[in-house]
Amino acid sequence: MDPAVALLRDLVAIDSVNPSLVPGAAGEAAIADAIAAHLRRIGLDVEVQDAAPGRPNVVGVLEGRRPGRSLMYCGHIDTVGVEGMRAPFDPVERDGRLYGRGSQDMKGGIAAMIDAARVMAAEGLDRGRLVIACVVDEEFASIGADALVARWRADAAVVTEPTDLQIAIGHKGFAWFEIETRGRAAHGSRPLEGRDAIVRMGRVLHELERLDRRLQAATPDSLLGTASLHASVIEGGREMSSYPDRCTLKMERRTVASESSAQVAGEIEAIVARLKEADPEFEGSVTPMMSRPPYRLAPEHDLPIALRRALGSTGPATTRDGGFVGMTFWTDAAVLGAAGIPSVLFGPAGAGLHSAEEYVEIQDVLRCRDVLAALARTWS
Repeated sequence: MDPAVALLRDLVAIDSVNPSLVPGAAGEAAIADAIAAHLRRIGLDVEVQDAAPGRPNVVGVLEGRRPGRSLMYCGHIDTVGVEGMRAPFDPVERDGRLYGRGSQDMKGGIAAMIDAARVMAAEGLDRGRLVIACVVDEEFASIGADALVARWRADAAVVTEPTDLQIAIGHKGFAWFEIETRGRAAHGSRPLEGRDAIVRMGRVLHELERLDRRLQAATPDSLLGTASLHASVIEGGREMSSYPDRCTLKMERRTVASESSAQVAGEIEAIVARLKEADPEFEGSVTPMMSRPPYRLAPEHDLPIALRRALGSTGPATTRDGGFVGMTFWTDAAVLGAAGIPSVLFGPAGAGLHSAEEYVEIQDVLRCRDVLAALARTWS
């Protein structure tokens, strides 16, 4: 079995569900231990860095024979939850694909970048430094990437998120908001005394739908497409025969490069303000929860150009070997970029991100490994 596939199977078999998403979940400690041991076996110097108690980043370093530029390969080792999956940690190969939670998002990319380091350790890195960074918590608040950039630097980075072997030079951002509508509790038989907070949230949802339609009808960003929003979680009410005094909506707004956090927050706050103006009895508020910016790297930067050359050197051209693209999802590349580490995204194809059936294309994992090794040879 190819070493990259064997490693991928081992990684998928380890439960690394993010405990910030699923209370009581296993977290990243076990997979971090396995990765640290593997990196030591293949000849890298290893540092384990706690981003939070029990949530360790693992960083492996391969030094070149001579000074040169540094290159980082970075990926997250946490996954989303497994509800609805029958055997999420049982890696199964079928029709050239490997199935299991995290196989595509993003243990396939992790296996590819670690095995590229194995190849380079075996043949010797001529110049510079190769850094393998395996970080926690990308699926929630990216505390791992934040801790990484506080300690580590590189001249460039490849984040091995799944891109179908396309070179992505940017991705969307996001902002999370909590909207609360307030009513007045009363017995369900006394409508003159009660105010229905859930019905009032319906007005908010109607306005959010109108805003989403406008966003998606706007002129697309040339790399990232259009902005969007969706209602994520809604809660309200106490029992059947009572008017609900409170309703809470948590929502997500996906952002493109031209949008600021302040602008996006202003849109949501304006909706609540208009509803208050239209109805003096309407009570509502907006609370920003968290936001992360979109990311973009200039297409003429050395990194995407060098990666495209490495891609072309590893095999015949495919329909996926074209120009640079943008991704709709957010990644830790934005954290690295904000810290002064120019970054791109490049990883294997698959399907089923965050769904009940997830897989990665095995041949893509192997080609991704080969491309990353080729880039490491020439980057310094």
